[in-house]
Amino acid sequence: MIYGIGIDITDLARVNAVVAKQPQFLDKVLTPNELTDYGQLSGQRAVEFIAGRWSAKESYSKALGTGIGKAVGFQDIEIRDDQTGRPSVIRHPFGGNAFVSISHTATVVMTEVILERG
Repeated sequence: MIYGIGIDITDLARVNAVVAKQPQFLDKVLTPNELTDYGQLSGQRAVEFIAGRWSAKESYSKALGTGIGKAVGFQDIEIRDDQTGRPSVIRHPFGGNAFVSISHTATVVMTEVILERG
């Protein structure tokens, strides 16, 4: 049974500007494992990665119904790609299943998270 659905759209240029101005943003949003993944990327792909993880975690918090804040933070959610490149929520505070989809164009990223009671 579906518990919640969250959707987010984020402008890539906005995230890129934040990272350029405040590099500590990466440490705030990405877990250590995600930071390792990010470190292997460059250029547009790196921007897509950080914007996608930011957006997916926002979507997750919307599906949970809490938003990012005291109940759930960016470090509580970890999203890693499997061997085929599909993103998977591998650590999160919800007791059931979490499914994520990340899509982007040259200028925006759109994410959706579905939380399912297990």
